[in-house]
Amino acid sequence: MTERDIIGIFGKMNSGKSSLMNLLTQQETSIVDPTPGTTTDTKIALAEIHGLGPVKIIDTAGFDEKDLLGDKKREKSLGALKECDLVLLVIDPSMLDFETERLILEEARRLEKQVIAVYNLFHNSDRDYIPKVDALLTLPRINYGIVLNALDIQYRKPLLDAILSYYIPRNTAFELLPFVEQGEFYILNIPMDEETPAGRFLRPQAMAEEFITRKWGFPVSYRMNLTKARSGDASEMKRWNDFLNSFTKRPRAIITDSQAIDIMKVWAPADMALTTFSVMMINYMSRGRLTDFVDGIKILSDLKPGDQLLIAEACNHSRIKEDIGTVQIPNLLKKFYPGVIVNHAFGREFVDEPDMKRYRLVIHCGGCMISNQRMAARLRDLGATGIPITNYGIFLSFMQGEKTLERVIRPWLTPL
Repeated sequence: MTERDIIGIFGKMNSGKSSLMNLLTQQETSIVDPTPGTTTDTKIALAEIHGLGPVKIIDTAGFDEKDLLGDKKREKSLGALKECDLVLLVIDPSMLDFETERLILEEARRLEKQVIAVYNLFHNSDRDYIPKVDALLTLPRINYGIVLNALDIQYRKPLLDAILSYYIPRNTAFELLPFVEQGEFYILNIPMDEETPAGRFLRPQAMAEEFITRKWGFPVSYRMNLTKARSGDASEMKRWNDFLNSFTKRPRAIITDSQAIDIMKVWAPADMALTTFSVMMINYMSRGRLTDFVDGIKILSDLKPGDQLLIAEACNHSRIKEDIGTVQIPNLLKKFYPGVIVNHAFGREFVDEPDMKRYRLVIHCGGCMISNQRMAARLRDLGATGIPITNYGIFLSFMQGEKTLERVIRPWLTPL
């Protein structure tokens, strides 16, 4: 059975949904008529989009039909919304009311769907209304928009280009550690503390171990005593050096817990690559958008007293003593950026805050406890607001100096 990405077309009656379906399929898949309620049920077409692959396209009935039959059509459309991967929201910008579009956007965002707003112009002058629509539909935010006339075949290529450039396919393969090679050793530095659960590794550690093994490499775990290392205890450094010298073949890289980067920036030999689990996870969960998080850290050079920052964690684990998100990062911010205001968001959809734009920067965890789809949804919403975002591992590395940050991100940008 062929796996297909599912594209759903949604909107008001007579907004041009069926015309858009026909534009995509290049045939009269759906009946086009100005009579309200022409699309009486969902229409499905199977197609191949070059550069994306096999897709299923669903044309739905209008959400705004008011009678009993309209209610049944709307329920069917909501079912299609849950099923689809990409939402094409067709908007006639000349309309006066956009409550229907808002409802569709809210539901799409709740379900973490990718959304492209399609402004369908029945007249060229309708283009002038688009800024008004954008202003009315600020929450939830439209992530990407295209302006076209669904009855004009010349707009098919721009529409396909928009889908290919914006949409992230659900079946996209992405490697956790792209620099791992067969037959090489990789050190996993895991300084267990009070928050470390008994009987298992944390998810990033377990994922790294599994991936390296699957790639025919050799993962080797090491437990560092951070308290001793930071106190300058000579026995801890000797234990580390003895461990390194026990290898008959030199390890290629060290992946460390981010909170140990202050030690590892000194103790990791120059001939070994160095990165962190948090950087690994945010690169993986964002599907390779690591440079966005690196760019976000630049805002620190422009922070002023009174600026607000948000520390965002995707889970609600128990927090004890030296927790990274609630203790270590806030303490560093207070020390080096006095006067900044630090807020926290745990697990919930932090971008629901109506005054989200008050934040100068979001510092996000590795995202190991949410799905790729949810992480993508968070990044889309933040991108729409223009708020910079960085990551725990990038932040903690940057606080050890720009050279440390450069070293930590180098394995992801340059082959080992």
